Parts: sequence; C-alpha cells; structure tokens
Amino acid sequence: MALRKHQRLPDGTILKRCSTREFLDSCPPLIAEFFHYWDSLRQGRAMPRRADFHPEAVVRQLPGVLLLDVEGVDAEGIGIYRYRVVGTAEVDLRGHDPTGKLVQEGFFWSSLEDALDCYETIRKSRSFLYENAEFISPEGRWRAEHAVIVPFSDDDETVTQIMVYSLARSSHEG
Repeated sequence: MALRKHQRLPDGTILKRCSTREFLDSCPPLIAEFFHYWDSLRQGRAMPRRADFHPEAVVRQLPGVLLLDVEGVDAEGIGIYRYRVVGTAEVDLRGHDPTGKLVQEGFFWSSLEDALDCYETIRKSRSFLYENAEFISPEGRWRAEHAVIVPFSDDDETVTQIMVYSLARSSHEG
C-alpha cells in the first residue's frame, strides 16, 4: 500500500509522508541523489545489503546520516533500534552524540512514539519512506526537515539496519 499523507499531529507536528517515488518530483536534489544511490544498490532486491553501501558515494550527505541497527523486537513486538553511526550535523543538532544508544535514549523528533512509528513503518514495510516535517523536540528545539529513510537487509527479508538522511529546510519552502 502506498503511503501518502499530510497531517498535523496533536503536539503540533506537521508531517508529510510518502512511500512512493512521487516525492522525487519535489524533494531537494541532495535527498534525490541519496535515494537514487540507495535504489541503485538494490539490483532487483527489495533492499540492498549494508555491505553494498559505500559512504564515499554520498560524501555530501554524510553529516546528515543516521545508521541504526535493528536488534530484534521487544516483548510487544516493537523493533529495538540502536544508533550505530550518527553524522556530525545530527550530533550538532542534538547537542550530544547518541552513537551506541537505543533510540529511546537519543532520539530527536517530536516524541519517542513518533520516532519509533517511523522506524516501525520501515521495518514492517521493508521499503523506503520520505518525510517532510516540522516539529518541536521534547527539549523545545524547532526543526523543519526533509528526510529519506531506507532499509538494509542481509537476506532481503528481514530489515537489519535503517539509514536516515535528513536535510534541514528553510522556513520558505514547503
């Protein structure tokens, strides 16, 4: 099922999500470039292997990259996500480096529930997601960003890692 929705969450977060390639018509060039690189790695598979990804191919995007390990699921069936790599722009945004921490300890989003919902969408769908969001973090920081979230798999069945590339957007764009 293709996901295309625009909503305002109860906390005031404005969120546009798209799980089809339609986002490529209006996203920033750096987001499209990152997505096209990831997509080229699939080579007919649902998801590429992380070993196929070469950071030197997307050097300009690396400061905005997050790589999360999927460490299984908890007793409620929710994925367990841990930050493996956190780009310098993401560290600066948070004011600390969450590398090695669980998402519950290091997320930067409107709420933990919304962050986990995004990662769960990727884990369960085994596909990409584009987001254009405006939110205030629990620490009170305002953020507006474009992000593309993509899965990796060792066996093309189970999502083993999730990569996020986010790019701050100005207040002048939608």
